[in-house]
Amino acid sequence: MTPDTAQTIALQSAGFIFQEDDIRDRFMALSGVDVDDIRARIADPAFLASILEFLVNFEPDLMACAETLGEKPETLVAAWRTLGGGDGLDW
Repeated sequence: MTPDTAQTIALQSAGFIFQEDDIRDRFMALSGVDVDDIRARIADPAFLASILEFLVNFEPDLMACAETLGEKPETLVAAWRTLGGGDGLDW
């Protein structure tokens, strides 16, 4: 997967998170970011990786996001890894 494709998937995943009030609130609480942080960092590959990591760490959200995007969950995981997520983790 190319970095551009991974970033696109991460941005689409961010859209999913921010459209779902409960998921958005949990993301913001767990990550410690606020709206201004999101606006400032949305193009940062490390931040995009953190969005995907949030989904990867809770399978029901990962599955729901993948379904909404019309992607396989493995595609979101591959995007996360392409953006540097899971370095050193070999499952």
